[in-house]
Amino acid sequence: MGGSVQLAADGAAAESAPAVGLRPEIFSSLAAAEGPWRALEALPGVVMTPYQRFDWVNAFAAALPGNARPCPVLLRDADGRPRALLPLAVKREAGIRVARVIGGRHANYHMPVFAGPDAAALPGAAYRQALAQGGRRAGIDVIHLVDQPRLWNGVANPLAEGPASPSDGYGLALAADPDAVLKRVMSGDARRKLRQKEKWLVAAHGPVEHHVAGDAAEGEAILAAYLAQKAERFAQLGISDPFADPSARRFLAEAHRAGALELHSLRTQAGRVLATFVGAVDAHRFSGMLTSFDPDPALARFSPGDLLLQSLIRDQALRGRTALDLGVGEARYKASVCDETIGLVDAVLPVSLRGRAFGLAAEAGGRLKRRIKRDPRLWALVGRVRKAMARSA
Repeated sequence: MGGSVQLAADGAAAESAPAVGLRPEIFSSLAAAEGPWRALEALPGVVMTPYQRFDWVNAFAAALPGNARPCPVLLRDADGRPRALLPLAVKREAGIRVARVIGGRHANYHMPVFAGPDAAALPGAAYRQALAQGGRRAGIDVIHLVDQPRLWNGVANPLAEGPASPSDGYGLALAADPDAVLKRVMSGDARRKLRQKEKWLVAAHGPVEHHVAGDAAEGEAILAAYLAQKAERFAQLGISDPFADPSARRFLAEAHRAGALELHSLRTQAGRVLATFVGAVDAHRFSGMLTSFDPDPALARFSPGDLLLQSLIRDQALRGRTALDLGVGEARYKASVCDETIGLVDAVLPVSLRGRAFGLAAEAGGRLKRRIKRDPRLWALVGRVRKAMARSA
């Protein structure tokens, strides 16, 4: 059942190395893991998504449910070198202790932080064995790793083993010449239509600008516009607003202050915000999290969201980022500019017998959800039910 456990000076429980050569360390808090976590992030070859940056996860931790406890896991090789880190949190669900990567549905991807391509090239079985040993020591029944990219920046993810996630992610590679990027992903006719819409928009409402929040006050203005616009949209669709919870709103503001989020808007000279885009970022990638547009029907014909997205792509290319993705889930605006499909897997790592039962149920639920989302008739039915519920409410 694994080797002996000793308590490290920094508060981590270090387990003796399994035969495959990976040794898990279980940290009791995010703060205890911060040192090795930031050291991994700083490695030149690190393989990670922006959602597993310490600053992003630390900001989100305040929005964790009261019955969830952070439980970061660091995996070292036989020589003691950190190979990967999973920022897990453990929550009891129907009597089963389930560990998931911190971020919930606010994070599009939930993969580990790998020290580099060589670390990601280690066998998936080695990672699963070490995580199972660490899970037993931490009192975990199952580790549920949803939305694991099969590939990230061209590197295979060894934990992406399991059934396909209900939806895929969508992205595009950037280059130094933004015009070349836009020509690659958008037809000449589509670009001409957007230029014409921008002219009509300016004629109707005056000059508009793409603005990036540079400080907390500007960030608060963009977030306020996003929250108001999205609340109205959620109500129309009959979807519960995930930002009705004040702690979720605080997470956005804190993540922006920490530099883990970028906030973009398309606004008039008078300060009216016509559209917003919020992304998790690192040095090389903008990963779209949230977007909204002014619900005024008189603005719809100008497509302010599409205009902002085109400006966002141009902005990110000029600033030297090499990749942009628009997150998980199918949408027209994603298909209009993305030429990469990011295949995702929902992985389940049972630790106990109860965890195996959870895994079977989770896989069955994931297959059903994927079937519904991939069947236009069933998905349309879900939309009609949501709208009917919203009207009745």
